[in-house]
Amino acid sequence: MILRRSHPNDKLIVVSREITVQNELGLHARPAAEFVRVANGFRAEITLIKDEQRFSASSLIDVLRANLDRGATAVLEARGADAEAAITRLEKLLIEFRKRKED
Repeated sequence: MILRRSHPNDKLIVVSREITVQNELGLHARPAAEFVRVANGFRAEITLIKDEQRFSASSLIDVLRANLDRGATAVLEARGADAEAAITRLEKLLIEFRKRKED
């Protein structure tokens, strides 16, 4: 986990964590849509970084373009006052996906 402030007088917090997609079918349409819905519930700007490309976690098209198949790793980055909460919730969601029976 990396937690840093961009400027001493700024309340912008940046949190990033490496994630690994572990559910059998990866982040396909249904889980990707839920991932985006949850990401949009936070004020933080949330980004997926895979192979040096950045994808908005608030865009279903971007999340699908990230091609997060089973075993894929990416960095989940959030910028904003609720960045820590956003990353924690999205990590938990990825774990929930792994535990669910695939559709």
